[in-house]
Amino acid sequence: MFLDILQQFWTSTGFSALTIKEVIMLVIASTLLYLAIKKGYEPYLLIPIAFGMLLTNLPLGGLMAEPVKELVKDPVTGKMVYKTKEVGGLLYYLYQGTKLGIYPPIIFLCVGAMTDFGPLIANPRSLLLGAAAQFGIFFTFIGAIFLGFTGPEAASIGIIGGADGPTALYLTTRLAPHLLGAIAVAAYSYMALVPIIQPPIMRALTTEKERKVKMQQLRPVSKKEKIIFPIVVATFSILLLPSSAPLLGMLMFGNLIRESGVVERLSNTAQNALSNIITIFLGLTVGATAKAESFLDITTIKIIVLGLIAFSIGTAAGVIFGKIMYKVSGGKVNPLIGAAGVSAVPMAARVVQKVGQKENPANFLLMHAMGPNVAGVIGSAIAAGVLLMFFGG
Repeated sequence: MFLDILQQFWTSTGFSALTIKEVIMLVIASTLLYLAIKKGYEPYLLIPIAFGMLLTNLPLGGLMAEPVKELVKDPVTGKMVYKTKEVGGLLYYLYQGTKLGIYPPIIFLCVGAMTDFGPLIANPRSLLLGAAAQFGIFFTFIGAIFLGFTGPEAASIGIIGGADGPTALYLTTRLAPHLLGAIAVAAYSYMALVPIIQPPIMRALTTEKERKVKMQQLRPVSKKEKIIFPIVVATFSILLLPSSAPLLGMLMFGNLIRESGVVERLSNTAQNALSNIITIFLGLTVGATAKAESFLDITTIKIIVLGLIAFSIGTAAGVIFGKIMYKVSGGKVNPLIGAAGVSAVPMAARVVQKVGQKENPANFLLMHAMGPNVAGVIGSAIAAGVLLMFFGG
């Protein structure tokens, strides 16, 4: 009798249902937590993602369980209707905000409220560098097609090259939701590794003389210009590419409430409380999609490798275009700022500052790099809109 009770208790625990694949996932989640907490790699995103991954791979927890419904006869109308037999798990309901494409545009709103587009307005040529850095997206898209991925899957993988987590999540939920876990982990891992991945590429593609170039101070940008900018960009871009409306519309709305200067409470909320809340919900639920049975697959390895290629080529394309601008301008543009064209704001711009200052301690490239950096945010949103237009059905 006692043994029966013990056996019954054992089978009711998660320990008895734990598989080797789930153990591997718990190790991966713990590694990501270590990198986030101990090494400081994107902790605001990696901690929720890694913990969501950990929770979903603990068996019998049911946090991502879908609700169970049954068809019953309505006692009043006599019609057959669906009735909830078992409610779903907590993370399943929170995940609907990701699945329905709600959280990523809200994150864009928050990013817009935190972004100063002044360097881009002062130097509009930065937009070209931001566009060039998106080349990795389309190159990797073609590579993914050759590896056997479908068009929507290849588009979702290629967008990792934009180094823009919310955009990658938004596009993947629309085109290939079954790849969400792997793409999220790849995208945010590479964003966290920007200071490690980018410098060798930047140094390999530039000469010492080019890295030492000091750029002229940017002109001051008026408040009127900063207010008009989000209105004009949103209007023109969305008219040109309607599928970019959710991301660009929210990005520019967030920037307008920042620059208008008359709705400080809204701006503060978007920059702080709202951003934090959505980051928690988005990170936890995206991590929870990385279940052992779908994540531990050769497909995930392909995605992680392709993501690295996409990000590296994006960086290289930005630097190469920076070299073209260096030649055309007669040596006035430091080509390093092209590396900031990937939209990892502001980390990529800081990397440019660090690499440039190492060559020339009197060099200050941060504000110059912020131009292509914020242009990269717009560029990746437009690239997502283009891919969505072709593959969104």
